Amino acid sequence: MLTLPPLLWAGNAVVGRALVGSVAPLALNAMRWWLALALLLPLAWRALRDPAQITSRWKHFALLGLLGVGSYNALQYLAVQTSTPLNVTLIAASSPVWMLLVGRVFFGVRPSARQLLGAALSLAGVLLVISRGSVQTLREVHLVPGDIFMLLAVLLWAGYSWMLARPPAHFAGDARPAWNWAEFLLVQTLFGTAWATLAAGIEAPLTSISTHWTPAVFAALLYVAIGPSLIAYRAWGLGVATVGPAIATFFANLTPVFAALLSAALLGETPRWYHAAAFALIAAGIAVSSLAPRRARDQKVPG
Repeated sequence: MLTLPPLLWAGNAVVGRALVGSVAPLALNAMRWWLALALLLPLAWRALRDPAQITSRWKHFALLGLLGVGSYNALQYLAVQTSTPLNVTLIAASSPVWMLLVGRVFFGVRPSARQLLGAALSLAGVLLVISRGSVQTLREVHLVPGDIFMLLAVLLWAGYSWMLARPPAHFAGDARPAWNWAEFLLVQTLFGTAWATLAAGIEAPLTSISTHWTPAVFAALLYVAIGPSLIAYRAWGLGVATVGPAIATFFANLTPVFAALLSAALLGETPRWYHAAAFALIAAGIAVSSLAPRRARDQKVPG
């Protein structure tokens, strides 16, 4: 179950790269979420029976929708215009670094020494990807726009994740509406799709890319709306509920591995040595930061 989401997320980056020049990136994001919204409605329409549950929390949902649905994938599709799916997914795998940063700055959560060491290793992996394995390139800070877009995406995703982990009082405990996973995703998607549509509208007069509707484009749109959006979200939720988030984190970092395999098979983009080294650093960083001290591990939970 936990292997499926990273495979689908890697496919999302590869499909976004394959559609460069065929569909404008922000238009792709908007169409993806409109289709996902239509597919969610039969599963989650009950969340709309009590509009007051949504309207009373509209500011919270507007920000959630902007950071999650509205920004992350839009920035990823912008990123693959100039960067590779492998680079993009490796940078995304550094998200624990940005989780610690956002948690410290905005939520006052002080990271442990292990977490800081893990963050340093993961950040080293990101720098290796950005520099393409060249110290000279790193000295010159030569970034392609896609790398910057993806770094911004993971930073915003960290903010989104903390908002889920630390909800406001009107959305925590007994105050939280009795929604299932699909209903909660539907409400987020409603607001996120509004942001995505606004961004696509701003993009339209500024881009020279017009959508070329071919069977391949239709198939790609169906894939990104169903696979990475709905199936991955549900499979991830079930997997995390079964084994816990600490173990699930390691599966998330299979995404660059799948991206490398899919890129080589479908796009002819062969991985380089620094991709493997970066993945090893990022994985080591997450492993170090996720390991609890021996004393804590040996303690038994009462009851």
